[in-house]
Amino acid sequence: MKGAADHRARSALASRVRVGLMPIVLALVLVACAGLEKDPTAKWDADRLYNEARTQLQARAWTKARELYEKLEARYPFGRYAQQAQIEIAYCYYKEGETADAISATDRFLKLNPSSPNTDYVYYLRGLVNFIEPPVLIGPVIGYRVSERDPKALLESFEAFKELVSRFPKSRYYDDALLRLSFLRNALAEHEVRVADYYYRRGAYLAAINRAQGALREYQGAPVLEHALGIMLHAYDHLGMQDLRASTERVLRANYPNSSELRTGL
Repeated sequence: MKGAADHRARSALASRVRVGLMPIVLALVLVACAGLEKDPTAKWDADRLYNEARTQLQARAWTKARELYEKLEARYPFGRYAQQAQIEIAYCYYKEGETADAISATDRFLKLNPSSPNTDYVYYLRGLVNFIEPPVLIGPVIGYRVSERDPKALLESFEAFKELVSRFPKSRYYDDALLRLSFLRNALAEHEVRVADYYYRRGAYLAAINRAQGALREYQGAPVLEHALGIMLHAYDHLGMQDLRASTERVLRANYPNSSELRTGL
């Protein structure tokens, strides 16, 4: 009898729990439905989403524009606006200052659309994302040097512009990319030579030679390469490698006949 009573008691308790939970579950369902209904874009077609996103983009409301482009791509992944939405998402991230997300978005576009006619622009945008310029007004005053920044971002920008210039010589972005590429080449070369100079002045002559050679190999035409050759010349001198010193001196004289690097010591 006692067992039967306990069973009835447990059944009654379970029934009361279920009844108590029903309003909570119902409330959660209603909240979820209300959330869906609150999205004013829920019933928008692709054209309306695209036009509104474009309006927000022109108004420089980057986050609002990006969110609309993301909805557009999610709802119409195979529509005529899908590729453009992917590009604009990357652009909005760039304008928001979200570098990592912008790079990921360009990676995604290039992977999904390898033969798109907009590939050149995406490489250009990718270069812009990591492009570092000195502050226009205070840069000269404080002696700001781009080459003193972490070179990783500079190198990523350099590689993107290099890809654009090498693959798309007829691109409308070619000339600007070429100018930026030259700027980045000089900054990266300066960074490498500064490291080489650091090693040289601490007596790490082989390390100095390796860094100077890397700059000569990767960044041909940069003005600072004169100093790179000077570092190599004097490092070979310290190491007693006279043949290599002589060949380096010939290259230095041929390219910079009046170079101060030809003097003894640095």
